[in-house]
Amino acid sequence: MRLRLSFVLAGLALGTAAAAAQEPGAHAAARERMAPAVSRVATHAYQGRDRGQDQTERFSRKIKLGRDGRVSVQNISGDITVTAGGGDEVSIEAVKHARGDQSQLASVHIDVDERSGRVDVRTTHTARNDRVSVDFTVVVPASASVDVKSVSGNLKVTGAHGVVRAESVSGNVTTADTPQLENAKSVSGDVSLSGAAAVSDGDLSASSVSGNVIAKGVRARGLDLGSVSGDVTITDAACDRLSVKSVSGSVEYSGGISKGGRYEINSHSGDVRLVLANPAGFELSASSFSGSIRSELPMTIGGDADRRDRGDAGHRRGGMNNHSMQATYGDGSATVTVRTFSGNVVIAKR
Repeated sequence: MRLRLSFVLAGLALGTAAAAAQEPGAHAAARERMAPAVSRVATHAYQGRDRGQDQTERFSRKIKLGRDGRVSVQNISGDITVTAGGGDEVSIEAVKHARGDQSQLASVHIDVDERSGRVDVRTTHTARNDRVSVDFTVVVPASASVDVKSVSGNLKVTGAHGVVRAESVSGNVTTADTPQLENAKSVSGDVSLSGAAAVSDGDLSASSVSGNVIAKGVRARGLDLGSVSGDVTITDAACDRLSVKSVSGSVEYSGGISKGGRYEINSHSGDVRLVLANPAGFELSASSFSGSIRSELPMTIGGDADRRDRGDAGHRRGGMNNHSMQATYGDGSATVTVRTFSGNVVIAKR
C-alpha cells in the first residue's frame, strides 16, 4: 500500500510537470501544488538516512527470462542501474542500506515476481518512517524491455534494446544506447539521453520540472521535450516533428530539418538557438517580446511586421534584430515556429 501510494504521488507530480511546461503562466502555481506531495515522499524515503552507522544487507538472484522478455523494477528510496548483457538471464543484485539500528533492514522486503516472459521487482516498506534505502544493479538480456521507477533515487539504463521507460520523482534519469526509448521523466533531477531512438519509428518524450534535459544523437519521428526550470539541449538530432517547452530555461537545437517537418519551440524567459545542418528549406515564424531575432542564414522576409525592413531584393542576412518575424529559407518545405517572451532567438548554420 505504501509503495502504491508513493507512485500515485509520483504520477501526480509528473503530470503536473507536463501541464506546467505547456502553460508557462501556471509555472508558479503548479510547483506550489506539487511541492508538498513530492516533499513528503522524498522526506519519508530519506528520513534519517545520514544519521548513525551504515548498516547493509545484500540480496542476489538470477532468473532465466528469454531474449524478448520484460523486466520492471520499482523502488521507493535508492538508485537503480540497469545494463544489458549476453545470455537469457536476469541478474538482480541489491544492497539495503540503513542508518543506526540494523533491525530496520528487516522492515524492507525485496519482492520478485516471475511470470512467463516477465520479471517484476519491487521494494515493500512495512515500517513507518524507516531509514532504509535499496540500491539495485540489474543485468538483463540485450533485447529485453525495461521499465524502471523510483521515488527517491537516480536511474540509469544502458544498452537495453527493448522498449525502455524510466521515471523518477527525486533523482537523475540517464539512458544510453536505447534504440526503443519511449519516455524518460524526472520531477527533481536532470534527464540525459544518448544514442536514443523512438519505439518503431514513433514518438519519444523526455521531461523534467527542476532539472535540465539533454539529448544527444536522438532519432525519432516525433520528439517531445520539456523542462519548467531547466535548460533543454538537443545535439545531433534527427526528427520529423519537434516540440520543446521550457518556462525559465534556454533551448538549443542542433540537428537536421526534414522536408515537410514541423518544429515548435516555446520558452518563456530563455534564449532559443537553432544550429541547422544544411536544411533544404523552411518557413520561420519567430517572436520575442523583449528579445531580438537574428539569423546567419539568408532569409526571405515576409509579413507585415517585417516589411519595413526589407531591401529591394527582399532578403536580409545576419544581423536581423526584430521582435517578430515571418521569413522563408530555401524551398520553405518545413515549418519552424519559435516563441519566447524575454529571450533572444538565433538561427545559425552548422
